[in-house]
Amino acid sequence: MTDLSAEVTALADRSLLVLDDDAPLRTRLGRALEQRGFEPTLVGSVQEAIAAVKVHAPAYAVLDMRLEDGSGLKVVEAVRDARPDAKIIMLTGYGNIATAVQAVKAGAVDYLSKPADADDVVRALLARGDASAAPPENPMSADRVRWEHIQRVYELCNHNVSETARRLNMHRRTLQRILAKRAPR
Repeated sequence: MTDLSAEVTALADRSLLVLDDDAPLRTRLGRALEQRGFEPTLVGSVQEAIAAVKVHAPAYAVLDMRLEDGSGLKVVEAVRDARPDAKIIMLTGYGNIATAVQAVKAGAVDYLSKPADADDVVRALLARGDASAAPPENPMSADRVRWEHIQRVYELCNHNVSETARRLNMHRRTLQRILAKRAPR
């Protein structure tokens, strides 16, 4: 048994809500967190998550930010309303500063980019409020952060290349070349 598993086992309430619309990821993460001592409830949509919170408000939650039927921020609010002391982690494939700020303002205690290791998730869930989180082992490169920012603005502009280029103050053709490429590592 690892130190993390021992810490989880010592918790009075190990209930955990895992919300992700990617079924294989949700199942793997749920299984990994269960092996570490949590008692997960797995859901795949905002509606399912809100219903699960109404039945039993979890002590911990790992929530995806972007889902097919809405935003994980709605679930953060539902969990906060039902159980103010719950520790909530936002998990997303679209990591950027603006959404991280939104998540923390809504009540999340941490924000992790996908793919996140189960041990990183457990560390974030168990982190003390006054302790600062350890720096990530494998942070995003500057090129990846730039690409994520461009993708976010492009999405907010409803996939309008001309409007996105204007807002980013770059030439439209330059933006088109960037959007045509795969994401940097």
